[in-house]
Amino acid sequence: MKISKLAQREARRLFRSCQANGLLDENRVRQSVSLLLAGKPHGYVEILSRLYRLVKLDLEQRAARIESATRLPADLQAQVANQIRKIYGSGADIAFSQNPALIGGLRIQVGSDLYDGSVRTRLEKLEQNF
Repeated sequence: MKISKLAQREARRLFRSCQANGLLDENRVRQSVSLLLAGKPHGYVEILSRLYRLVKLDLEQRAARIESATRLPADLQAQVANQIRKIYGSGADIAFSQNPALIGGLRIQVGSDLYDGSVRTRLEKLEQNF
């Protein structure tokens, strides 16, 4: 579905108004959507569609997934979380998980950025060189 430039512009304006201190405010998004649905201006479905996409992209950019072969101690989790917040801002949503296939090391994905320091990846790279 092709979206009009006016709807794109309005969705970006709404998205910016939903941010507080550079972070997306969930309550503001809900209020904006309610007001938009109540008023039903011309092209409101396109505006909602584009706003949904912008919110989804913002949430994905702030999602940090940290994988390790074994459960990380609490102090190491806190240290990794602090480093991620230092680089990506305080709004990062951080989730830790275990993946025994990594063998060792960490695999960190924040949005589209991937930091892979796992033993498995190093072994795969070594295998490709031979």
